[in-house]
Amino acid sequence: MSRAPLFNLSALLTLMLIPSTISVTVSTSKPKVEVHENTNAVLSCEFRTEKETNPRIEWKKKGKDTSYIYFDGEFTGSFKGRASMDGATVTVRGVTQKDSGVYYCEVTAKHDKTHFGEVTVTLSVLVPPHAPSCHVPETAMRGSAVELHCKDKLSVPPATYSWYKDNKPLSTAHLPDINYSLDPKTGTLKFKSVSKSDAGQYRCEASNGIGAPKTCAGQHMKITEFELNLTLVIAVGVGAALFLLSFSLAICLCCRRGCCRCCRKDKKKGKQKRNMTKHRPPTDPRHYRHTRSFMI
Repeated sequence: MSRAPLFNLSALLTLMLIPSTISVTVSTSKPKVEVHENTNAVLSCEFRTEKETNPRIEWKKKGKDTSYIYFDGEFTGSFKGRASMDGATVTVRGVTQKDSGVYYCEVTAKHDKTHFGEVTVTLSVLVPPHAPSCHVPETAMRGSAVELHCKDKLSVPPATYSWYKDNKPLSTAHLPDINYSLDPKTGTLKFKSVSKSDAGQYRCEASNGIGAPKTCAGQHMKITEFELNLTLVIAVGVGAALFLLSFSLAICLCCRRGCCRCCRKDKKKGKQKRNMTKHRPPTDPRHYRHTRSFMI
């Protein structure tokens, strides 16, 4: 008699007697989602249960405070009217930068051995460049250090920057024959010491690979020389003369009123000198007056 059928029957009975350990499981086919602004985003969530036929499905978004976007069978807040559910997968229409973030898909199956399961989906909404804000000084003195700034705060991922002078691109390389440095990440253009040749029209361009690059309007920078202004020189001279005159008058008034220590000392010395002159004893003995007699 063959033992194979008996072995197969025994293995089948063993599998039937082992209690089922399959419980609710939650997964996603795409844990990181990147979409362009104003398009639709699909947040995938798939689940499998052991016994539960009607599990509770909830979606949350992580922020300063974790909040529900789908609860008790309906969408909430800004997702109401622009999101739909298929199984446990959510589709959000017309996404904006505010929709970027971390989302949680949570499935609760009360009749399963493991009641709860969740999965995380990260949504990144890509935003093309906007026209950057540019700061170019109108005038700069020859030989001075000058900085030009460019920034686009809205693009995602962050933009990189290029500068143009008179519609010609400026090099980002650190070469010995150029007197400036350009940081494409911050958009700052620095001149160590500007010269007449640096005068011209400057504009900045922002790009991030999502949409078409955007540029700011060109702004002109003028390089000036340091020149003495005759009017300024006269004004400074007159001001200095008036200051010295006022200072002298103040000292005179102070001495006359006896406010200054030096003046008080001089007055005191003069007074003492007059008193000494007034009460100086006579040198001729005939001028002494006998006031009292002494008898020996």
